[in-house]
Amino acid sequence: MSKVIWKPGTFVYPIPAVMASCGDMEKANIITVAWTGVINSDPAMVYISVRPSRYSYNIIKETGEFAINLTTEDLAFATDWCGVRSGEKYDKFKEMKLTKEKGKYVKCPLIKESPVSIECKVKEIKELGSHHMFIAEVLSINADEKYIDEKGAFDITKCNLISYANGKYFSMGKKIGKFGYSVEKKNK
Repeated sequence: MSKVIWKPGTFVYPIPAVMASCGDMEKANIITVAWTGVINSDPAMVYISVRPSRYSYNIIKETGEFAINLTTEDLAFATDWCGVRSGEKYDKFKEMKLTKEKGKYVKCPLIKESPVSIECKVKEIKELGSHHMFIAEVLSINADEKYIDEKGAFDITKCNLISYANGKYFSMGKKIGKFGYSVEKKNK
């Protein structure tokens, strides 16, 4: 097997496709983000990277907060639409028939239809080039109770989450293992 060398680029795939909500309950916006992830466990911290030219950029910079809303197969159309339309021209909640839900710690709305909404407070903005990274502390995780199993754990397999890779959206596959399964002792 041989590999082909390409120029440097973004090719750490798949990654989550999320809708980040920002603003306030009256004047809210949604931006679709694929450059997102976890950066620390304690305290829990995440990031989103946004181009400064995007309408949501200044909203997040000025308010210092946003919510990451995980997306599902049912939300795929809205996820894409919110990524290609500007909140300067459209009320994305209204256009996509999404429901604003009040968060506990942030003024921006959460997306009720999302199985998980993560309330975030910006701690730092790193100017990296084409995108600026909003590094944020997680203030709260809001999980839809219909995805919580009888043991009180969140069952991610029931959500039908989507991911993004190389310009396309994909549904998540089936579970193939769990953390530490490679070294577990087998019962005989």
